[in-house]
Amino acid sequence: MKRILLDLKVVLDYLDQRAGHEAAARIIDDCVLGKVAGYVCAHEITTLSYFLEKSLADKREVIKIIGKLLKMFDVIAVNAEILTRALSSNILDYEDAVVETSAQAQKIDAISTRNLKDFRASRIKAISPETYLAL
Repeated sequence: MKRILLDLKVVLDYLDQRAGHEAAARIIDDCVLGKVAGYVCAHEITTLSYFLEKSLADKREVIKIIGKLLKMFDVIAVNAEILTRALSSNILDYEDAVVETSAQAQKIDAISTRNLKDFRASRIKAISPETYLAL
Protein backbone atom coordinates (compact mmCIF):
# COMPACT_ATOMS: atom_id res chain seq x y z
CA MET A 1 0.00 0.00 0.00
CA LYS A 2 1.26 3.48 -0.82
CA ARG A 3 1.90 5.88 2.01
CA ILE A 4 1.09 9.54 1.44
CA LEU A 5 1.46 12.55 3.70
CA LEU A 6 -1.00 15.38 3.12
CA ASP A 7 0.33 18.88 3.51
CA LEU A 8 -1.92 21.27 5.43
CA LYS A 9 -2.93 23.22 2.31
CA VAL A 10 -4.40 20.07 0.75
CA VAL A 11 -6.46 19.44 3.89
CA LEU A 12 -7.59 23.07 3.84
CA ASP A 13 -8.56 22.76 0.16
CA TYR A 14 -10.83 19.91 1.14
CA LEU A 15 -12.34 21.53 4.22
CA ASP A 16 -12.87 24.97 2.68
CA GLN A 17 -13.81 23.61 -0.76
CA ARG A 18 -11.20 25.87 -2.32
CA ALA A 19 -10.03 25.56 -5.90
CA GLY A 20 -8.77 22.00 -6.39
CA HIS A 21 -10.82 20.59 -3.54
CA GLU A 22 -12.12 17.78 -5.77
CA ALA A 23 -8.63 16.30 -6.13
CA ALA A 24 -7.99 16.71 -2.40
CA ALA A 25 -11.30 14.95 -1.69
CA ARG A 26 -10.29 12.01 -3.89
CA ILE A 27 -7.02 11.54 -2.01
CA ILE A 28 -8.85 11.71 1.31
CA ASP A 29 -11.44 9.22 0.05
CA ASP A 30 -8.64 6.85 -0.96
CA CYS A 31 -7.17 7.19 2.55
CA VAL A 32 -10.52 6.50 4.23
CA LEU A 33 -11.17 3.51 1.95
CA GLY A 34 -7.71 2.07 2.68
CA LYS A 35 -6.45 2.36 -0.91
CA VAL A 36 -3.52 4.36 0.44
CA ALA A 37 -2.28 5.00 3.95
CA GLY A 38 -2.81 8.68 4.74
CA TYR A 39 -0.66 10.67 7.13
CA VAL A 40 -0.55 14.17 8.55
CA CYS A 41 2.00 15.72 10.88
CA ALA A 42 0.97 16.53 14.44
CA HIS A 43 1.90 20.18 14.07
CA GLU A 44 -0.40 20.44 11.05
CA ILE A 45 -3.35 19.48 13.25
CA THR A 46 -2.60 22.20 15.78
CA THR A 47 -2.11 24.76 13.01
CA LEU A 48 -5.39 23.66 11.42
CA SER A 49 -7.11 24.09 14.77
CA TYR A 50 -5.85 27.66 14.92
CA PHE A 51 -7.25 28.45 11.45
CA LEU A 52 -10.57 26.77 12.18
CA GLU A 53 -11.01 28.60 15.46
CA LYS A 54 -10.53 31.91 13.63
CA SER A 55 -13.04 31.07 10.90
CA LEU A 56 -15.71 29.16 12.84
CA ALA A 57 -17.71 30.63 15.69
CA ASP A 58 -18.55 27.23 17.18
CA LYS A 59 -15.66 25.59 19.06
CA ARG A 60 -17.62 22.32 19.15
CA GLU A 61 -17.52 22.29 15.34
CA VAL A 62 -13.73 22.71 15.43
CA ILE A 63 -13.45 19.76 17.82
CA LYS A 64 -15.74 17.69 15.59
CA ILE A 65 -13.65 18.41 12.48
CA ILE A 66 -10.35 17.67 14.23
CA GLY A 67 -11.82 14.44 15.64
CA LYS A 68 -12.86 13.28 12.18
CA LEU A 69 -9.44 14.03 10.73
CA LEU A 70 -7.74 12.10 13.52
CA LYS A 71 -9.82 9.07 12.54
CA MET A 72 -9.01 9.47 8.82
CA PHE A 73 -5.23 9.78 9.06
CA ASP A 74 -2.29 8.43 10.96
CA VAL A 75 -0.58 11.27 12.78
CA ILE A 76 3.19 11.55 12.66
CA ALA A 77 4.61 12.74 15.97
CA VAL A 78 6.99 15.66 15.72
CA ASN A 79 9.74 15.41 18.29
CA ALA A 80 13.10 17.04 19.00
CA GLU A 81 14.92 14.61 16.70
CA ILE A 82 12.71 15.46 13.71
CA LEU A 83 12.90 19.18 14.47
CA THR A 84 16.68 19.01 14.71
CA ARG A 85 17.04 16.99 11.49
CA ALA A 86 14.80 19.51 9.71
CA LEU A 87 17.35 22.23 10.47
CA SER A 88 19.77 20.60 8.01
CA SER A 89 17.18 19.93 5.30
CA ASN A 90 17.75 21.34 1.83
CA ILE A 91 14.24 22.80 2.06
CA LEU A 92 14.57 26.43 3.11
CA ASP A 93 11.14 26.87 4.70
CA TYR A 94 11.47 25.30 8.14
CA GLU A 95 7.84 24.17 8.45
CA ASP A 96 8.11 22.41 5.07
CA ALA A 97 11.43 20.91 6.16
CA VAL A 98 9.67 19.49 9.23
CA VAL A 99 7.02 17.94 6.96
CA GLU A 100 9.74 16.39 4.78
CA THR A 101 11.74 15.09 7.74
CA SER A 102 8.58 13.66 9.31
CA ALA A 103 7.80 11.90 6.03
CA GLN A 104 11.28 10.44 5.94
CA ALA A 105 10.94 9.11 9.48
CA GLN A 106 7.76 7.22 8.50
CA LYS A 107 9.09 6.03 5.12
CA ILE A 108 6.34 7.94 3.28
CA ASP A 109 6.23 7.45 -0.50
CA ALA A 110 5.02 10.95 -1.40
CA ILE A 111 3.95 14.28 0.03
CA SER A 112 0.80 15.72 -1.53
CA THR A 113 1.14 19.49 -1.52
CA ARG A 114 0.05 22.64 -3.31
CA ASN A 115 3.46 24.09 -2.56
CA LEU A 116 5.59 22.15 -5.06
CA LYS A 117 8.07 25.00 -5.48
CA ASP A 118 9.19 24.86 -1.84
CA PHE A 119 9.44 21.05 -1.95
CA ARG A 120 11.75 20.92 -5.01
CA ALA A 121 14.70 20.01 -2.78
CA SER A 122 12.71 17.38 -0.88
CA ARG A 123 14.19 13.93 -0.45
CA ILE A 124 10.59 12.63 -0.54
CA LYS A 125 8.70 12.95 -3.80
CA ALA A 126 6.28 15.91 -3.69
CA ILE A 127 3.19 15.77 -5.89
CA SER A 128 0.10 17.86 -6.37
CA PRO A 129 -3.29 16.28 -5.64
CA GLU A 130 -3.96 16.31 -9.39
CA THR A 131 -0.74 14.40 -10.08
CA TYR A 132 -1.75 11.85 -7.45
CA LEU A 133 -5.00 11.27 -9.33
CA ALA A 134 -3.11 10.76 -12.59
CA LEU A 135 -0.88 8.04 -11.11
